[in-house]
Amino acid sequence: MAMAWGIFKQSELFPKASEEEIQQTEFYLEKYKMMRLFMQDFEDHEKEMAQVAIDGEAARRIDQDELHADKTANAVILQEKQKWVYSQYKLFTKLIDRAHSQVIDPEAKEAIDIRFIQGYSRKETIMFMRRGVASSTVDRRIEAGIESIAFSLKLTGFYEYIKNEF
Repeated sequence: MAMAWGIFKQSELFPKASEEEIQQTEFYLEKYKMMRLFMQDFEDHEKEMAQVAIDGEAARRIDQDELHADKTANAVILQEKQKWVYSQYKLFTKLIDRAHSQVIDPEAKEAIDIRFIQGYSRKETIMFMRRGVASSTVDRRIEAGIESIAFSLKLTGFYEYIKNEF
């Protein structure tokens, strides 16, 4: 019991996300729509992507500059890379979805939904928000939403995972 208490005493009950973690959150929110599109494309066309990897020149280039002679082996590596990227995107989007669902302020939640989840530009987000809302208010709602999501991601261990994985 003393050991468990020591672990609890070391962690904060309500940790605050650092400025760097908030910036990382915004980065991943900016990439959210692209990750969703890649995942959908991968799910819909995995077999075709594998065939293109085998038949195409992409199999010759594992990295942008490196050429390799073994196209079949390279195609397998390319397919594994695509599966790994898919699994990372799936994890990231799932955690972002959970964090978004935990945003308490309905206006901040709506701003995040329009701006990042649906993938609209800042200008479009301002237009979609209720009429009569100033752009600075929309910006504050987006900022509050990003901070809320960063807090939730911190609690899930997202930033530690990113640090250790990459």
